[in-house]
Amino acid sequence: MTEKDFWVFLNSKLAQGRVEQMSAVMYSDDPQVREAGKYIGAHSFLPEGYDKISVTEIIDMGRLLLDGMASISTKEAIMVLLAHIPPKEALNILKMYNRLPDAELKLFAQLALDECEMWNEQ
Repeated sequence: MTEKDFWVFLNSKLAQGRVEQMSAVMYSDDPQVREAGKYIGAHSFLPEGYDKISVTEIIDMGRLLLDGMASISTKEAIMVLLAHIPPKEALNILKMYNRLPDAELKLFAQLALDECEMWNEQ
């Protein structure tokens, strides 16, 4: 899956509907609070039926996330999707990425991993 393929895939899913979201505006001088707000806002990338994404698609997204060539916005969208997908493949991909995340995505990646671990506990 290329970066372009990912966005075609995601946009086709989003065209079928989005998960209802609550949003808020967070103003803070604290960069961690701003990053947490950015993570919460990125949940707008969750299409309806996100939990039905196939293991093959999960692995393809994981390759794109881990290969290091994708843009920051693509990595954010992938991480938010993976954070909500129950199969262990998604959790393992987020664990791998968190071993050496992009510097500007360190907190974002940790929040995605934490959320994925929470969904996998259920």
